[in-house]
Amino acid sequence: MGQFERYEIHAVRYGHFERRSGENFLGGDTHDVPMPLDYFVWAIVGQKRTFIVDTGFDKPTGDKRGRSVVRPVDDGLAAIGINHVDVSDVIISHMHYDHCGNHHLFPNATFHLQDAEMEFATSRCMCHHAMRHPFEAEDVTTMVRRVFAGKVCFHDSESQIAPGITLHRVGGHSRGLQVVRVETENGAVVIASDAAHFYANMERQTPFPVFDRLSDVIFGVERMQQLASSPAHIVPGHDPLVLKRFARTRQDVEDIVSLAHPLL
Repeated sequence: MGQFERYEIHAVRYGHFERRSGENFLGGDTHDVPMPLDYFVWAIVGQKRTFIVDTGFDKPTGDKRGRSVVRPVDDGLAAIGINHVDVSDVIISHMHYDHCGNHHLFPNATFHLQDAEMEFATSRCMCHHAMRHPFEAEDVTTMVRRVFAGKVCFHDSESQIAPGITLHRVGGHSRGLQVVRVETENGAVVIASDAAHFYANMERQTPFPVFDRLSDVIFGVERMQQLASSPAHIVPGHDPLVLKRFARTRQDVEDIVSLAHPLL
């Protein structure tokens, strides 16, 4: 492990949606209490390169879907010293609208995507509303244009894209969903994205009720547990508790936290 660079990881909250707990668990929740979703992008910062994980949605897309943008993605990245135009590598966990918008912010980046996700997003499955609803047609067609421009790097199952950063396809929530394992000074962190929306989805062993294949959701959590240094090193994709379990990247900014610095 000594040959790996150690990275800083920042969770940057950009959006919010009020929701009830009964909507966040397969089979519902008898308590049915407020359990909102937060929306994040993640920045993996090394000595030589910065990787962005997911690109979020913009205000028009948020308005269309009833979600609030609390800070535009480019402003959030700027708050931690990242110029979005300079980013050379973007990892897309999956192509749902809240993870694959804002393409215009990263004109110089190569996007890292699983073969299975692009196949899914352009397959016959998109003929059916229930399966295409989490996708935005413009995001998908823009990704196709990136392919033809030579700006997409495809991955099949597991890949190392830099020393200390690996991609792992788990599927489940979306057919080609990939999680990202990152070496930090405090161990291996797994950015789960939507392989687990909330800590409670993992702790209760009850998945979020939007998925392509339930068994892949369950086995995906098991795979993340193998990849991470501990359960606390698995960071879910939409849980407001992320902002409470890790230290702020900047003390004057409350909704950007460093995933290499858990609050014990």
